[in-house]
Amino acid sequence: MGVDLADLIPRVKVSLDDLSGKTFAVDAYNALYQFLAIIRGPTGTPLMDRKGRVTSHLSGLLYRTTNLAERGIKLVYVFDGRPPALKEVEIKRRRAVKEEAIVKYEAAVTSGRVEEAKRYAQATSSLKDMMVEDSIRVLDLLGVPHVQAPSEGEAQAAIMAARGDVWAAVSQDFDSILFGANRLVRNLAISGRRKLPMQQAYVQVDPETVDLQTALRELQLSREQLVDLGILIGTDFNPDGFKGIGPKTALKLIRERGSIDSIAQASPDFRPPPELRRIREIFLNPDVTTNYSLRWKEPDIEGLVKFLCGDRDFSEERVRNAVTKAKAGFAVESEKKTLESFFG
Repeated sequence: MGVDLADLIPRVKVSLDDLSGKTFAVDAYNALYQFLAIIRGPTGTPLMDRKGRVTSHLSGLLYRTTNLAERGIKLVYVFDGRPPALKEVEIKRRRAVKEEAIVKYEAAVTSGRVEEAKRYAQATSSLKDMMVEDSIRVLDLLGVPHVQAPSEGEAQAAIMAARGDVWAAVSQDFDSILFGANRLVRNLAISGRRKLPMQQAYVQVDPETVDLQTALRELQLSREQLVDLGILIGTDFNPDGFKGIGPKTALKLIRERGSIDSIAQASPDFRPPPELRRIREIFLNPDVTTNYSLRWKEPDIEGLVKFLCGDRDFSEERVRNAVTKAKAGFAVESEKKTLESFFG
């Protein structure tokens, strides 16, 4: 779900050229679920190989990573570990939504309602262990680093950005800012269009950056207050938020009272969640690791061809072209940095 800060957080539209030469930590599960939802056939079924194994996630991972590499943009993927216990309610909610979508999708397919089936298909995506293993295998063959987070991948990516190991965290959610990322990049993709969930409609999107310090300054909040703002609205760890309190009301309350505790003291009917301290701690002191290495290696083209084309029925020509263009993009970026260093 992610915290709903879209109407409050200042954002700046940028071009991919503005991001060239920079490195980004991507919430891997966020990206893979996106690929599974949008990369589908005419009736809403995901891409599959001859054995019926889903390959939408591998297609998205390969082509987005190499397309961005061609533009001089480096990615490192961060995979989720064990979710915090407080996320269980949100996980169950997502599971229920998915199960309902599967029932509606199958009914629409049976009745021949193709357009309706395509809408529901996007919400049926499920990321299996084998899919994650195959995704990691593709990244290894591409020479792209990946990091295993002890808990939330988004928190890990945020800390990597805060430490300066990457230029920004990449996610569609705003949680990265609550986790302390100094920068967040949204809509990091080559295409300027994005399909709306559950609809046969597209919207124009551009990459956009969120700067934590700018956001705090414009909202007139400290980071601790920003976390309290998120909790008021609703996070993955208290998904219902507070009844009757939307983003603008939450901002007004935090500005006036300073914290959820002070709001509760001034309003006897206002009851903070019993897990308030633990939710704050998840954002302010997330369970992350600093034991990782970010090294990009020469891609194993023959290994990719053997796996993706021989085992998963990808087009050999497209795979070879994608990797070749990615290598060329990195070569140009490397030469540019060398010249800048020489003349700097």
